[in-house]
Amino acid sequence: MAPDLPPGPDRPTSADPAPPATILPDTPLLSVVIPMRNEGPNVIPLIEEIAAALAGTAHEVVCVDDGSSDDTGARLLQAASRFPVVALRHARSCGQSAAVVSGVRAARAEWIATLDGDGQNDPADIPKLWSRARAEAGAVLVAGHRVSRKDTAVKRVTSRIANRIRARLLGDATPDTGCGLKVFRRALFLDLPRFDHMHRYLPALVLRAGGRVVSEPVNHRPRVRGASNYGTLDRLLVSVSDLMGVMWLQRRWKRPAAERLTPPATERLTAPPR
Repeated sequence: MAPDLPPGPDRPTSADPAPPATILPDTPLLSVVIPMRNEGPNVIPLIEEIAAALAGTAHEVVCVDDGSSDDTGARLLQAASRFPVVALRHARSCGQSAAVVSGVRAARAEWIATLDGDGQNDPADIPKLWSRARAEAGAVLVAGHRVSRKDTAVKRVTSRIANRIRARLLGDATPDTGCGLKVFRRALFLDLPRFDHMHRYLPALVLRAGGRVVSEPVNHRPRVRGASNYGTLDRLLVSVSDLMGVMWLQRRWKRPAAERLTPPATERLTAPPR
């Protein structure tokens, strides 16, 4: 089991209790986990899109308000009165990765789909990624690939450069690790090391754990509501130390292949009774 986040600003605080779960399915097949910070205007439109994309599928949406200063929490409670939504809240912002961890912990389904709360990921892509994940054998992460990104030119260029450097140093075989749309088994995620910004390195961490990573092209949309919580310089400064940390994790772990020892057949037949 991976260690919990250490005490301090990166550890999620206790979340508020979920609203009454009268419309939550007894056994969801898929849990959609969404980290949110100051995304009040996006809450209802995004939940409505998820409901349409997963109509007929027993699912739940676990939204984690990461210490927002706007009305994100109130909008989540409003959504929970209409849709199968579990609303959680960090008392103070702990970061996107911590919000994802809190959401996956609270999720009840075997399969997890993640997406960003800014509305740029298209929920209509979730069924395609989930179908691909179920068709693959073993531990697998299906990562969305934003083939045609709807971001500023500066963000597209810096992201392209960062992806090339990361892929060369980590060998994670993923063209777009920054896409929030991903599908994986809950148990696989909970066994991964946890640290701030880990969500950007899930492909490398899954490979380190002996799993596989496949990519699927997905739609990407411009942000039409709210403002980004991240700047280009912010991402650059944290990515250097994070990259070095993940490289250290890769070097310091050898995947064991344990085989069960059994006596030869003749010894089993002649062994005296107990």
